[in-house]
Amino acid sequence: MRVDLRGRVALVTGAARGIGFAIAERLGANGARVVVADLNAAQAEAARDRLVAAGIEAMALGADVSDERDVAEMVGCAERSYGAVDILVNNAGMVSTTQVTDTTSADWRRVMAVNLDGVFYCIRAALPGMVARGYGRIVNISSVAGKRGGGLLGGSCYAASKGGVIALTKGVAREAGPFGVTVNAITPALIDTEMTSILPPAGRARVLADMPVGRAGTPADIAAAACFLASDAAAFITGEIMDVDGGFMRD
Repeated sequence: MRVDLRGRVALVTGAARGIGFAIAERLGANGARVVVADLNAAQAEAARDRLVAAGIEAMALGADVSDERDVAEMVGCAERSYGAVDILVNNAGMVSTTQVTDTTSADWRRVMAVNLDGVFYCIRAALPGMVARGYGRIVNISSVAGKRGGGLLGGSCYAASKGGVIALTKGVAREAGPFGVTVNAITPALIDTEMTSILPPAGRARVLADMPVGRAGTPADIAAAACFLASDAAAFITGEIMDVDGGFMRD
């Protein structure tokens, strides 16, 4: 599905590779100007160069989403450069597979800081501008682990962080809806990325055996859903938690 995002500015976190890059590429291919944000500034710049080479207007920013000052500067820089952030995709995240009894307080805090605090900081920074303009699209990347409580797709700590993203999505959708801002989340299952490469072969096989489509997802699968939710075609959709999972959560 091709949508028209010309005139829109999209800020994508964790956009240097994997799902984040695929989303940035898809939004840009549909006309958006793209802000490629990533913890690794050099990788963000390399990703920006790939987008520009494909004819997409883009800029790169290094930012740690777990640092609220970094996030405020990131959004401020995007607004100073492009005048607005119309689309915010909160994709930056980290995985943890440790069981709760093996999770240190520092491990717990780091996963929450990146996966949940980061989404909160980014929304808090970008939402006022969207409200002032009467338009905005926020897409949060969660996980089916946030619904299932982890398992092969992440430990309890990871599941809790992604479950928090789901609850935050629904809450902000309620707050922002009257101002022309929609807020939705995507819950992927097994997607072939560097992050999921830590799954042992036997575990991967068990997940795939429970996916009716018979394959792992690709970053492009998630990008297609994110682009739809970021478009005017999804103007009447908010507070939605969209499983993009090959049927994994069919029950």
